[in-house]
Amino acid sequence: MSDHSPIPLFRLVNRELLATLMKRTGSGASMSVRELAAEADVPRSTVGSLLSGGQEAVFYPTACQIADAIGVDVLILFTPTGRSTRHSGRTNLKVAG
Repeated sequence: MSDHSPIPLFRLVNRELLATLMKRTGSGASMSVRELAAEADVPRSTVGSLLSGGQEAVFYPTACQIADAIGVDVLILFTPTGRSTRHSGRTNLKVAG
């Protein structure tokens, strides 16, 4: 049995902020859900769920990928939840609301 290191969850600070930053990314260009998902290498449903409120948190690597694709520091968009979880490599998680 392999031991997976705990990966912290990061909660989206504000979905309106994500939407605003997608309208004007670090490069000055706008970015659609599809474009952000492709650039961040995450499922389009993850970005859509974060924007709609259907998903509130992602694992740290996913948070970093999204922030990097937009061109901002990860802590502008996400905050650590204080929880870590062991998992088998998935980089997103739907948090029950």
